[in-house]
Amino acid sequence: MSKPLVLCSYLDRSAGRWNGVTDFFVNIFEKRFKIIWMDDFEQDVAKYAKDVVAIASFIKRPPVTEELIKKLPNLKIVANIGVGYNHLDVPMIRSFGVKVSNTPLVLDDATSDLGMALLLNAGRQLHSNITLLRSPETTQIDTNYMTNDVSGTTIGILGMGRIGYKVAQRAKAFNMKILYHNRSRRDEGEEANIGAQYYSNLNEMLPHCDYVMVTLPLTAETQKIMGSAQFKLMKSTAILVNISRGGTVDQDALVHALTHGEIQFAALDVTEPEPLPRDHKLLSLENVIITPHMGSGTLNTRIAMAQKAFDNVVAAVDGTALPSEVFK
Repeated sequence: MSKPLVLCSYLDRSAGRWNGVTDFFVNIFEKRFKIIWMDDFEQDVAKYAKDVVAIASFIKRPPVTEELIKKLPNLKIVANIGVGYNHLDVPMIRSFGVKVSNTPLVLDDATSDLGMALLLNAGRQLHSNITLLRSPETTQIDTNYMTNDVSGTTIGILGMGRIGYKVAQRAKAFNMKILYHNRSRRDEGEEANIGAQYYSNLNEMLPHCDYVMVTLPLTAETQKIMGSAQFKLMKSTAILVNISRGGTVDQDALVHALTHGEIQFAALDVTEPEPLPRDHKLLSLENVIITPHMGSGTLNTRIAMAQKAFDNVVAAVDGTALPSEVFK
């Protein structure tokens, strides 16, 4: 009996294309399924369509459209390899009786680690000092050059979900005062464990923060939640860190804030789009560092994400409860 098919974009680095699925993803899935690449599928839809039981979506590929779903009569699930699924039209997909899943929990530590790394880098200006000491023009060291404290300062976390809470645990280890804004308040015991103070109003929290870290999912409500009004409320010495989605920050307002002294620095793992156009103003500013959306980019984390996606597909095909189903 032939294996059921899982539709994927392409293998990473195949035909010169980056950001495809990796060999370890293929190895995990081919324990039970056969991968069909989008290029092969499109060349002979009639041959493959009836055997496709799942679409594995990685970095928004392949695009999951209504047209595609209508071609797949036995599709059971769209399995997103990642936590964020704002690129998927979940109501549309579910209207066909197709389940949707993502891969939470397994990337929380890696993403929060990166958030703290960006915070530490921005606060202590590691990137610029490393560049300085590598420069052939550097012949002496300015011992009176000083950066920002981290320990004992105040962090405001925008979004206290799983990743936000992991960030708070790490911030506590640095003896930071922890403030947070979330659509709902955490349990008092959870607050006490990290010494966090809740603000129902974001704008009331911002003036108190030395660092603001955004960990929210991107939704209609969180789109550009950090905008001109918010930057004007922050300390001129404050540092913004974004490890959520680029769309949660108004980038034009951020450029203005950074060039007009409203905030001191920004450290971004996410932008909109990714990568930014090469002439984007953010890329020319010295008080910005940008990393390539690498929050989950560790080997063990990506293997765990692939495994969770696989487990979701198996559950959908077997008719059992999905480990991490998305409903809306």
